[in-house]
Amino acid sequence: MRFMVTALFVAAASPALAAGYPFVSLRNTDFVVLVAFLIFIGILLYYKVPALVAGMLDKRAVNIRAELDEAKALREEAMALLASYERKQKDVQVQADRIVASAKQEANDAAVAAKEEIARSISRRMQAAEEQIASAQAAAIKDVRDQAVIVAVAAAKDVLAGQMNAKSAGALIDESIAVVADKLH
Repeated sequence: MRFMVTALFVAAASPALAAGYPFVSLRNTDFVVLVAFLIFIGILLYYKVPALVAGMLDKRAVNIRAELDEAKALREEAMALLASYERKQKDVQVQADRIVASAKQEANDAAVAAKEEIARSISRRMQAAEEQIASAQAAAIKDVRDQAVIVAVAAAKDVLAGQMNAKSAGALIDESIAVVADKLH
């Protein structure tokens, strides 16, 4: 039955049949289109399509609102996280600046300490060198004196040997024995 009604509407809606007929006639195209449109609207209302569409639109609106609320919450969370990271970055930068300043101060202190240690080392070495020079001078003077004594003794020996005869040697020995005897008693 539906097939026949549909075929009738199709035949009645053809433009060739609608020419020159009154408006309320199945041969008038405008009337047939109006009737078909009203039937279509009626079918939509009968099956509650507007309520279904409105329900789907409302559900979609609720979903969109939920997604917007979630996006807003995520944005706020991201902003809070960004602010947190910026604070942490500033804290880390301040700490890094303190570490660099501390390292520079330690380097300067180490340089000053190294200069002082070098100065003390140079002073110790200079003092040791001066002591070595003084010791070498004393040893040289002693060696010269010892050598002078040896030379003087040898010269005196030669002079005495040349001037000494047996009689004066015996007298010198007797005199030396007497001096030793006086000193021992």
